[in-house]
Amino acid sequence: MVTLEQQGGWQVLRFLPPYAETDERAYLDALVEIGRYDGDFVLLTIFAGGGRLSQAGEREQALWFKATRAHFGKRCKAIAMVRPGATEKMAETFRKLWPMPIAATHDEAEARAFLAQHMATT
Repeated sequence: MVTLEQQGGWQVLRFLPPYAETDERAYLDALVEIGRYDGDFVLLTIFAGGGRLSQAGEREQALWFKATRAHFGKRCKAIAMVRPGATEKMAETFRKLWPMPIAATHDEAEARAFLAQHMATT
């Protein structure tokens, strides 16, 4: 199941069980919504690790990364990714895409604290 909450400069994208056939489209549509957000924001992504994208979905996601890079660089103040097995290496990979502070963790409370610190500076 994919959900996107947009509130007070917080974008919270969840991709969690129960998984459904419509998840890929919902996830890609949520990325489009995040890319359209016109204010400063922080992004929290929460993935359980079971949802997967098709090859076409991976390609669409990559095109989205490329198309939104400038907007994210201006508007997104920080990104925190919560997922099982999260590592610093994972965060480093995303730091090659975007200039803002990025954290990867398995703990949602830790991710929220990281983002709150960066949201306070906007």
